[in-house]
Amino acid sequence: MALFSQPTARALAILDLLMANPNQAFGLTEMTRRLNLNKATCHAILTTMATYGFLVQHPKTKAYRLGPSIIAAGNAAFVQFPVLEYARPALESLEQDLDVGFGVTGRSKSHIVLLALYGKASHLIDNFQLGLRLPNIAPIGACFTAWSPAKHLQAWLDAAHEAYGGYDEKLDQRLRMSVIGIRARGYEVVLRTRAEATLHEDLKQIQEAWNLSDLQEVTAKYQRALCDEQVHLDRIDPRARYEVSTINVPVFAQRQLPALCFAAGSFEKPVTGAEIEHIAERMRTAANEVAEVAKEHAPHEEEH
Repeated sequence: MALFSQPTARALAILDLLMANPNQAFGLTEMTRRLNLNKATCHAILTTMATYGFLVQHPKTKAYRLGPSIIAAGNAAFVQFPVLEYARPALESLEQDLDVGFGVTGRSKSHIVLLALYGKASHLIDNFQLGLRLPNIAPIGACFTAWSPAKHLQAWLDAAHEAYGGYDEKLDQRLRMSVIGIRARGYEVVLRTRAEATLHEDLKQIQEAWNLSDLQEVTAKYQRALCDEQVHLDRIDPRARYEVSTINVPVFAQRQLPALCFAAGSFEKPVTGAEIEHIAERMRTAANEVAEVAKEHAPHEEEH
């Protein structure tokens, strides 16, 4: 079993809370209540983080916000996702043209992470706060996995079966068909589900008592619940109307795997298959243009 550091988790929980509420500052009392921390312990962590610039404290209210060292860390992280730098103008332009909200997601080995939000946000996207981590387990992350090597696809599916409580042939077939369709079409269409509505309510509840364990439990519950529903729109009828949650398009940069995914959301009413295809095609064009610009500005590796 991997080692776990509780003191580190406490510091990360503070950062997570502040990232989830970027327009809000928290005093010591509110922070300890939200995170269920001992006041002395919390004060020591906050003081240390403020000393090194990861937090700043208001001189009068004594409330804490994210500090300049976090900005430096974020800029350093941009080196790992250079394509993100060029996504903003493209997605803001699309938002104005298409009247939908947009997000950008990235992938780690274990998680799908919400990196940015642009334009209007629905009630659900409001709770999909920046930095939100969802488990990289089927059916979540299909837009990334559809272009992955076979062994990664299998690991993604195996993790879903394990979380589900054992191998389920129907689930396996459904997910494989969805991945095949996503790769052939070039984008992913995620339908609204009961699991999504439940996730929205669960995220609202833990806002008042924020900790990493609860967040992990809520998102794991969401992943398991998705396995019982039809998550992906596999066949699109241009004349039919669909309750769509997101349309996700991969952004390829240096490698043949997606560096990021663009996600269109905030659909206030059912959309037709023709509208889905139009939005997805506009997103694919933008994704290709952003990827090309990123490639042009990427540092060239020296030949040896």
